[in-house]
Amino acid sequence: MAQQRCRSVLITGCSRGIGLGLAAGLAAATPAPDWVIATCRYPEKAQELQQLSKQYSNIKLLQLDVVCESSIKKVVKEVEEILGDKGLNCLINNAGINVVASLEEVTAEAMLTIYETNTVAQLMVTKAFLPLLRKAAQLSTGMGCHRAAIINMSSLAASMQLVTANEMFLKVYPYRIAKTALNMITRCLAADLKVDGILCISLHPGWIQTDMGGDMAPLQIQEAIPGILSVLANLSEKDNGSFLDGQGGTLPW
Repeated sequence: MAQQRCRSVLITGCSRGIGLGLAAGLAAATPAPDWVIATCRYPEKAQELQQLSKQYSNIKLLQLDVVCESSIKKVVKEVEEILGDKGLNCLINNAGINVVASLEEVTAEAMLTIYETNTVAQLMVTKAFLPLLRKAAQLSTGMGCHRAAIINMSSLAASMQLVTANEMFLKVYPYRIAKTALNMITRCLAADLKVDGILCISLHPGWIQTDMGGDMAPLQIQEAIPGILSVLANLSEKDNGSFLDGQGGTLPW
């Protein structure tokens, strides 16, 4: 991924969209990580991901439901067996869901469902993988994906400063509020884990044509992934706790 190579990456939510694109991009990168651990809820149904894992020997496909505690514990053990004493270099918290809900339509149930998946689950998955991230951090210096990093997939919709600049996001109350809370998780983790040498950022990958992004999005997956991978490859201590876009620009909280 960078001048200093990232040896292992784990991505959540890889059955489609950005997660699938990241898994493919990382597996094909030069140099590529030794391990691209692609997780999703139903690996047996993820046909494109299955094909990728057959195409690239460095992709390992594992089952993970991010809102299930037993599933998280199980996958951590599996990853530990794969990576051994080298630990995990990069965790990409990509799994997420969305529902369209304006102020008139939003319900408590929708808010809680989105918050559980897009916010709470990200923190719980990160917490579970911290021992492996710390293990990797002990083997290198500096800060970045070559050492140990947590990438929280956020959204421009989470920016409190830009609320009035993006009126279309007013139709997704639960999503944008959950992502704003995820940004606070990023800030807290960046502060707490700096002493361990573990970097944490929030990343807005861009408005991309996926099942979640919709047909109106200006970017295709294949157009967006190279920029995202470049951003990840060049992360350093100055970026810790930042909110970045898919080209490395800084976004307002």
